[in-house]
Amino acid sequence: MNGLKYVFVCGLQRSGTTVLAHNIGKMKDCTGFENTGVVMDEGQYLQDIYPLESAFGGVGKFGFAPQAHLTEESSLLTPANVSRLHQSWEVHWERDKTIRVEKTPSNLLKTRFLQAAFPNAYFIVIKRHPVPVSLASQKWSQTPLHNLFEHWLRCHEIFDGDKERLTRLYEVSYEDFVRNPKKQLSAIAYFLGTEPSDSLGSEVTDVYDKQYFARWDQMLRSSRFKSYYRCVARMYERKFREHGCSVAPLSPGVAFSSNGDEPIRRNVARLLYLGADIHSVLWRAEMRLRRAAHPIVCRWYPKRVRTTLHDLSAQTHQKTSNIWTGSKKLGSHG
Repeated sequence: MNGLKYVFVCGLQRSGTTVLAHNIGKMKDCTGFENTGVVMDEGQYLQDIYPLESAFGGVGKFGFAPQAHLTEESSLLTPANVSRLHQSWEVHWERDKTIRVEKTPSNLLKTRFLQAAFPNAYFIVIKRHPVPVSLASQKWSQTPLHNLFEHWLRCHEIFDGDKERLTRLYEVSYEDFVRNPKKQLSAIAYFLGTEPSDSLGSEVTDVYDKQYFARWDQMLRSSRFKSYYRCVARMYERKFREHGCSVAPLSPGVAFSSNGDEPIRRNVARLLYLGADIHSVLWRAEMRLRRAAHPIVCRWYPKRVRTTLHDLSAQTHQKTSNIWTGSKKLGSHG
């Protein structure tokens, strides 16, 4: 393994880890995971040494579990486990390439663990604004927005505490990456000691960022639940500013104050958060019921009836989403 470099691309889901890792994998002497048959070619699914993020709740939830944070002190770092982890990934890399690339978003909380297992490790961490990250991942987490904002903060605060222990680290914001991908990829290539590809392996664009911010602005301005969203923005604005972000309204005329610490506002926030939590419980119950009913419908009802029921269910789900956002059409990509 002498002379090999191991590159770990980390960042929360919907932060651009996939497109970034794909482009790094196209650089000179680099090899990444492709066509492995697992979800998004993520390394977590190709090993059995540490638990999957799904064991801790999955997207938008895993960061709340203390067990998801692994360091060099983990009991999993035995010589046998380290050897097996290497072997699990080695079979998916091209043997003639010396820079091995792995991508798993939740490895944001395992950087110190991976550095101990792979001494010649390089970490590239991409950080995206909490609004698009949270709105894009909500369909998977099925949790209220204030929980997703809190999860974003928790994960990045854990990483900020860990990164002082990392020997080789390159940090990039998603916004800088999509603004000038060639510049960022050239800097990353220099960091890794290689050369960038002549062209982008995967194109990047800021169009979805704009859609999510427009949607967030609409939620604050015209949603039936705008009081909840404005409350969330007030409560988290100060914390996000410490990370160089803002969730304040973009439109003029929207009443907003970044002071969310007043006792009255804290009490109002608790009530609004409770309402959002109840909605999420009902949302998850509806999804479980639909999954349970699906095989029964497929077995006993003709295709025409199944299609009608599916269309009605989709319309109901869309109307529910529109009520919460105050919109008629929502962006679907992140």
